[in-house]
Amino acid sequence: MLDKGLVHIYCGEGKGKTTASVGLSARAAGSGLRVLFVQFLKDGRSGELKTLASVPGVTILSGVPVKGFLREKEADARRRIADEHRARFEEAVREASTGAYDLLVLDEASAAVDLGLIPLDEACAFLDARPAGLEVVLTGREPPEPLLARADYISRIECVRHPYQTGIQARKGIEW
Repeated sequence: MLDKGLVHIYCGEGKGKTTASVGLSARAAGSGLRVLFVQFLKDGRSGELKTLASVPGVTILSGVPVKGFLREKEADARRRIADEHRARFEEAVREASTGAYDLLVLDEASAAVDLGLIPLDEACAFLDARPAGLEVVLTGREPPEPLLARADYISRIECVRHPYQTGIQARKGIEW
């Protein structure tokens, strides 16, 4: 375990937030650290997770993705999605609090907080009370200010140009 765990936030409109967190996970695992990688809003089918799952010392928790826009869903569907994400967050907190991990990646957690799927106060409370040696990474486009205030690293990834802007859809092995 690390002597002092720090908080990283990878945010912004650009491509590469999850990829950066996967790279850090590979680096940590290659150095003998134990990694818990938890995804929100995604289903775990992206190519990097298949490789990461085969790395000794890495555990992955992923769940049901949110397809479409949350605000357009019926109230029951929004409630079910929120319950699933909150339960995954609570599971991640329980696991990370056992001392069994050195690095916790909460992929798209900032977005899940922004959408109200993870309560902001609970995310902040976890960051404030996390084990002293636990390194934590949160990814997502626009993290709320209280999360930013708790970060030791903030990396903003800017989108200068993206093929999606010209009608090219996400490609397997490149964007997912």
